[in-house]
Amino acid sequence: MQDAVFKYDGSFKGFLTCIFDAYEQKLNIVEIVPAGEDQGQLFSDTHQIISDELKALRVLKGLKAKVSSTGMTRIKWAFLSEAPGIEMKLYEMIRYIFSNKQKVDTDYSHPAVLYISNIAKQVGREKHRMEAFVRFRLTKDDIYFAIIAPDFNVLPIIIKHFKSRYADQKWLIYDIKRRIGAYYDLSKTEYVSMELPDDIGISGGNLEYFDPGEIYFQKLWKEYFDSTNIKSRVNMRLHVQHVPKRYWKYLSEKSPFA
Repeated sequence: MQDAVFKYDGSFKGFLTCIFDAYEQKLNIVEIVPAGEDQGQLFSDTHQIISDELKALRVLKGLKAKVSSTGMTRIKWAFLSEAPGIEMKLYEMIRYIFSNKQKVDTDYSHPAVLYISNIAKQVGREKHRMEAFVRFRLTKDDIYFAIIAPDFNVLPIIIKHFKSRYADQKWLIYDIKRRIGAYYDLSKTEYVSMELPDDIGISGGNLEYFDPGEIYFQKLWKEYFDSTNIKSRVNMRLHVQHVPKRYWKYLSEKSPFA
């Protein structure tokens, strides 16, 4: 099999297209490079892969027949980790899956399967923490707005939670790290991209963008939090264990501006 480097658009559909083309063209992928990154393999043939929905669906159908629903979730979540080289780890796992008659997505003796399982767990923890710690602020346009900057690209997998929990409110969750947001208009959710002012802030920030009632409520909430927090009984080690400091920026009760 000929060695090849695949370049693709960075989407999950594009990644699955890479898998399809590798098998169809009988190529051995030595590197899969998402958009915006430079390849490391300089002496292999480079292929620019164009995302193809039909090809991606065929690979997805094949995977679903070979792995459990949990295994499929792990594959998707691991891809969202954006970890360096994650595409090659997934490629190695998928080749192992397709080369066996039995389901092997839980065969942790295989290095790629173990790695994908571990990275998916990390993404899962980030997902649950985002669902727990994200705080909305009501804008003057009557939209509940929240900024996130997660380590992993968890926005696609937290939408369902917020759509269910806040079904009667218009809201926008914006990932400033990846410059994409999810907007819910009471009936459907769509992805949006926009330029946000630098002073809008994750927690606090410029108050001119938000409803006065929201500002007053956040101040009341912070005062309540401070008044019920008995400093002599604070176990900071336990507190940080349950609410890591990197998530404090999302909490209105931790905001210095409230």
